[in-house]
Amino acid sequence: MKKRQKVLFVCTGNSCRSQIAEGLLKHKNSDRYDVFSAGSNPSRVHPSAITVMKEWDIDISGNSSDSLDEYLNMGIDIVITVCDDANQVCPVFPGNVHRYHWSIDDPFCGWNPEPSQLDKFRETRQILNKHILEFLNTMEQQ
Repeated sequence: MKKRQKVLFVCTGNSCRSQIAEGLLKHKNSDRYDVFSAGSNPSRVHPSAITVMKEWDIDISGNSSDSLDEYLNMGIDIVITVCDDANQVCPVFPGNVHRYHWSIDDPFCGWNPEPSQLDKFRETRQILNKHILEFLNTMEQQ
């Protein structure tokens, strides 16, 4: 049996994109990967991210917004940055870490969730889902 790989999604606030990505990958392939998310300036999980993930029966309401520093010595195998700012400030992780960058627009429009903002979060979820499916396909071919 193959060792479960540790995947870390990184964005700036660890409130939207990285949280959605973490939820999607856990939902699609939790038996092959241990999945985490962190931010260069963590805040909290955005209520709209929680809402759009619930639409797909994925519960991220118990997730926490973590700092990158918490993961530096956890034996991370794969780091995926999902925003350009995080890609620029992401530290070098020790070991043979594979690094990927997905430039995803931030759906964040403030902390007061408005129903009109949900479409931006849904679009982000769709884009991340596409990237994750491509990632899983690539990893299966290796």
